[in-house]
Amino acid sequence: MKFKLRELARKDLNIINSWRNDKDLISYLGANYRYIDLEIDVAWFDNYLKERNRTVRCSIVDESDTIIGLISLTNIDYINSSAELHIMIGNMANREKGIGQFAIQEILNHAFNNLNLHKVELQVLCTNKRAIHVYEKVGFKQDGILRDACFKNGEYLDMIVMSILKDEFSLKKEGLYE
Repeated sequence: MKFKLRELARKDLNIINSWRNDKDLISYLGANYRYIDLEIDVAWFDNYLKERNRTVRCSIVDESDTIIGLISLTNIDYINSSAELHIMIGNMANREKGIGQFAIQEILNHAFNNLNLHKVELQVLCTNKRAIHVYEKVGFKQDGILRDACFKNGEYLDMIVMSILKDEFSLKKEGLYE
């Protein structure tokens, strides 16, 4: 199965809304679970269209253009040449297939080679070991820990802050950096 990134489209919103209302999926993410009406996601999409100069939102799709996940660069700061990365693979059946690693590498290539960014950072729940492993495999390094930063399922969890610099990504891509 081959995958690609394409810009988020209005036609993706029904599926994304179902993911954002999936308690199990949200339990892996830094976001808190909330009931989200489709109209809220439509407004979120409309806001994205107005903020495209500071945000890149891509759907991760298969060969038949079926959406599998969502990956974004947000808070793009052109003065400091940085952005924040967010990713979500929607269906449990699509996890552990290399889709996330593919999407992260693609969006980092875009960030560093098209947008001329210097640094991409992210936050990940300390309990999401699979995601941490993928981020490290791609070349992200841990910058620090935000203690008790996220309240999930009745407890506070730490968030790990990670980042990758353009030269680290280039060296990792060439196989010169471990």
